[in-house]
Formats: sequence, structure tokens, C-alpha cells
Amino acid sequence: MSLKNRATIYLEAPLHRALRLKSAETEASISDLVNAAVRLSLAEDAEDLAAFRDRAGEPRVSFESVVRDLKKRGKL
Repeated sequence: MSLKNRATIYLEAPLHRALRLKSAETEASISDLVNAAVRLSLAEDAEDLAAFRDRAGEPRVSFESVVRDLKKRGKL
């Protein structure tokens, strides 16, 4: 992706150190590593949202009724 924007982020010291070490070991820039991590996180969120949409029509079951059923069947 050729368009880039600058952002200031503040990392906890151990995270920053780990990123610097990984950057040196992999010869990838810290920006590349952060971009990849953010991309992965957003992709996981998109998968979760898709799963919620896919399951929207399923009946809802309360936690209490699940526990009650497990007790009744001797699982708890």
C-alpha cells in the first residue's frame, strides 16, 4: 500500500523492546510489524462480526437455563 499516514503511538517499554528486537531479527521495520498486527486484529474483528451476523437468527438461550440443564443431566 503506497499511501501512508503518520501516527504517534505510545508503547509500554517491554512491548517497544520486543518490537525492536523482532524488527532487528526479521529485518522488518517496526511500522511494518505494527501494521501487520493491526491488520490481523481488524481481520479477527471482521470474522467475529460475520459470525454474529450468521448466527443472528438462532434462538437465544440464557446462561441460567444452560446451567440448569447441565445440572439436570448430571454434568455439573
